[in-house]
Amino acid sequence: MRPVPDAVLCWIDRRRWLRWADGLLAWALLWLVGAVMLAPRRVEAAAVVSLVVVVVAGAMLQPLCVRWRPISGGVGLRLSRGLRAGARAWYVSAREAHLVVVTARHGVRLVIVRPDLGQDEGISVRCTRVFLLPADSP
Repeated sequence: MRPVPDAVLCWIDRRRWLRWADGLLAWALLWLVGAVMLAPRRVEAAAVVSLVVVVVAGAMLQPLCVRWRPISGGVGLRLSRGLRAGARAWYVSAREAHLVVVTARHGVRLVIVRPDLGQDEGISVRCTRVFLLPADSP
């Protein structure tokens, strides 16, 4: 098994920070909308209300959290833009990275296979939800 390069290990940490940035952007947008709606005198109240809305929505609406990735989704698209069928890539998850082979590309969706598991069928992933780094140049 090939050891995980240091550059790929750095992306594991970056992934977490980018997801936090997605949440921060959601809070900032809600704060802006709240500040416009509540008038300039109530900016502090808008900040508190928007923070509560983001936390409650994040806790109760899991599909919203999964799909709201404006920053990390853009980075994921940029990282995987050069991957084509037959390319090797690092599939970066929350705590580890796995070497995979790209078997097909359909727009922003890639089909990947982990060769060490010996699967006959691939896993279809969206480039906006995962990080796939080219194995040749991470």
